[in-house]
Amino acid sequence: MQSQTQKNRMLGALYGQMLGDALGMPSELWPRERVKKHFGWIDRFLDGPAENNAACYFTAAQFTDDTSMALALADALVEANGAVVPELIARNVIRWVDSFDAFNKNILGPSSKLALAEQKKGVAIDTLENNGVTNGAAMRVSPLGCVLPSAPLEQFCQQVWLASSPTHKSDIAVAGAVVIAWAVSKAIEGASWSEIRLALPDVARYAQTRRSTTFSASLAARIELAFDVIHKSTGTEEASERVYQLVGAGVSTIESVPAALAMVELAGTCPNQCAILCANLGGDTDTIGAMATAICGALQGIEAFKADYLDELKRVNPTDMAGYADAFIRFRQQWQEVV
Repeated sequence: MQSQTQKNRMLGALYGQMLGDALGMPSELWPRERVKKHFGWIDRFLDGPAENNAACYFTAAQFTDDTSMALALADALVEANGAVVPELIARNVIRWVDSFDAFNKNILGPSSKLALAEQKKGVAIDTLENNGVTNGAAMRVSPLGCVLPSAPLEQFCQQVWLASSPTHKSDIAVAGAVVIAWAVSKAIEGASWSEIRLALPDVARYAQTRRSTTFSASLAARIELAFDVIHKSTGTEEASERVYQLVGAGVSTIESVPAALAMVELAGTCPNQCAILCANLGGDTDTIGAMATAICGALQGIEAFKADYLDELKRVNPTDMAGYADAFIRFRQQWQEVV
């Protein structure tokens, strides 16, 4: 029964990543006012508008680079029998980048683009600085949250650092990835959102101060601000507006990760509502949606998803998520035996 519950939560995390990404794709990287003016309200899958130079390559219910890179990480974990091998992750990501011609499209973030270009030239990951502060590590990390036990935290942070290192090694980028992965992991273990929410600032603080590489603002403080904004707002519109204006919804980790956590709180951990709220937020909607809805899916399990959302996602993106979940259950048990 426990393994079945874990599998349902892992499927929730994986499909949550996909749902938040695909629903948020059409509005990605547009200002909040433009999203409102163009779409009115997004609550269904839509084609990427021709005038959106990031979303124009995708059709309704297609996921973007966020989930493609999450699956690249998942495939690397499967190949390495649950071990985190940066070179395998990088190889898989580069394969997707080349297949999608992503270097010549407005798809990759600046940190990932620079790091992957160097690796294509043969530069080793260990020699790259990769000190960018964008959210490329956090957006793909949910599969690792399915695999790793949440404790001990030092081991958790080190494994997330390894998974992030092909594109991001900065303190803030890795800390953001730790926060998302840890929330997913705790949810897989059956923790409540209230328990996870209370612990996240301390987790962020620990992760960010392990290796100081930037002068970034405190992720812990920004997470606390994000939750405070939600709690002091009346209604979803006011809360979303204040998250956008005060917390930020950009591609930087210090904005998008706290914004994603705020959306989990605002949606009451419902994956369907969370994906919708993120799609209408403005800014980096697909990435915020992927991170936030992965957490909601891990909390609520796959049964909480609307059937029509799941059916369309499976039709458009025929990926064996159940196969990943089965493997991840085995890997998590292996990691638990190590600790």
